[in-house]
Amino acid sequence: MATTNDLKNGMTLDIEGQLWTVVEFQHVKPGKGPAFVRTKLKQVLTGKVVDKTFNAGVKVDVAILEKREMNFLYKEGEDFVFMDNKTFDQMTISTATVGESARYMLENTEAIVAIHENNPLYIELPASVTLTVTYTEPGLQGDRSSGGTKPATVETGIEIQVPLFIKQDEKVLVDTRDGSYLGRAN
Repeated sequence: MATTNDLKNGMTLDIEGQLWTVVEFQHVKPGKGPAFVRTKLKQVLTGKVVDKTFNAGVKVDVAILEKREMNFLYKEGEDFVFMDNKTFDQMTISTATVGESARYMLENTEAIVAIHENNPLYIELPASVTLTVTYTEPGLQGDRSSGGTKPATVETGIEIQVPLFIKQDEKVLVDTRDGSYLGRAN
């Protein structure tokens, strides 16, 4: 238990059985009336963002999220199997929980898994991953009608836009937040 005066960005709250992360908060002391805390909360599972106002000093339940460094081992049917890097325990995580992160994961990809009461909630990947281009058309010198980019398929199966000079079998850095090309990988 904590009070609304203890709120911090990134803190996870348990409100009516649902987990919410504090995106931003503001303590307000109006000229008349009691002080209050205006917050913007994001639901952990769905990503829905809502504005909520609390009276100052009201008690709120703080949910303890454990973030573990894990390694993606393999896909088993529709589920993903991860291994804890410290204890070497394996955990099976559903496709729904992994979500869009599956588009950027290869075997042995490092990830951070957020766990609450032994239930995995979501996966955090690094900001960028290195993927190999498996197919792309050769770029034509002087062709700038398409803005200097062309589609390329990478080893996870997704298609990204890359500059014309990128060739098949080259390693590229891909942003895991929006799937954009960041540069060649060393």
